[in-house]
Amino acid sequence: MTRKKTDYLWIAVFGVLTAFGIPWFLWGSATTWAGLPVWLWWHVGWMVLAAVAFAGFTRGAWDRGMNVDGEVRTDG
Repeated sequence: MTRKKTDYLWIAVFGVLTAFGIPWFLWGSATTWAGLPVWLWWHVGWMVLAAVAFAGFTRGAWDRGMNVDGEVRTDG
């Protein structure tokens, strides 16, 4: 994938993470699951997804965006 396409992909990922970070569609819902409100489960799941996305972002796009040379990783 070219650099420009990768940059647009990360912009789209950021937009989706931002747009759905707050579950507007669950406001006013009293539905619970495992004793907690569904909107709370949404936040927990969304933070896990955001952490995975950020981990992927730091494995290349971050170094390129900051104009630094990435280190060669030899773990594992």
